[in-house]
Amino acid sequence: MLGKALLACGAVVAAVQAAPLATFVPVGKRFAPGINGRGRDGHVALTFDDGPDAQSTPRFLDALAALDVKATFFLLGEMCLRYPDVARRVVDEGHEVAVHSWDHRNHLRNLPGRRTADQIARTADLIEVQTGVRPAYFRPPYGALTTADLVVAKQLGLRTVLWTAWGQDWQRGLTPQAVVDEVLRGQVDGGTVLLHDSDCTSEPGAWRATLGALPPLLDRLREQGLEVGTVGAHGLR
Repeated sequence: MLGKALLACGAVVAAVQAAPLATFVPVGKRFAPGINGRGRDGHVALTFDDGPDAQSTPRFLDALAALDVKATFFLLGEMCLRYPDVARRVVDEGHEVAVHSWDHRNHLRNLPGRRTADQIARTADLIEVQTGVRPAYFRPPYGALTTADLVVAKQLGLRTVLWTAWGQDWQRGLTPQAVVDEVLRGQVDGGTVLLHDSDCTSEPGAWRATLGALPPLLDRLREQGLEVGTVGAHGLR
């Protein structure tokens, strides 16, 4: 799978390299319309980055089950390699899996050329092998989206999705309420919320505030009459 994917993407990626998306606006419109995560009104796409993590992701899965909500998990390849059982559990419990690259390097600064294809394709292939599901979405680490990302993702059948609201939950010392307040400052109605279910690239233990934020956040969203679910159910524009 990986070899064919890289061959298909390599020539195009080598041509565009890893130039900033802003430099190639027409390419961005062609390859990834609606990348900001805007979907249908009345719906919120709930997403988590940086897992699967054996320490924290199972606790998020338990919380989501108790809250009766499904979410999309943007997985790192190296974390899937460490915790394949957790990746499988995400799918087994009805959630959606997506690609967050292999090792969370900043694509814009550190990942030129063909290595972009390797990062994305290897992760997509591993997720499919481990879970039996071929991912449909991609989000670059740090949101550092490049033209090469867009081209590779398109070639691999992945739609690129960023976010409209986040909890800034990678920081030390946040409270659950601070995470909720930060999310609600963004666009939630028809938007995509970014949170983290692992601290592998964050401050140690940062995920605990996010986990604690889930019940009050879901309460607030539902009080607004908003449906919360996966990116696949979001009706991306």
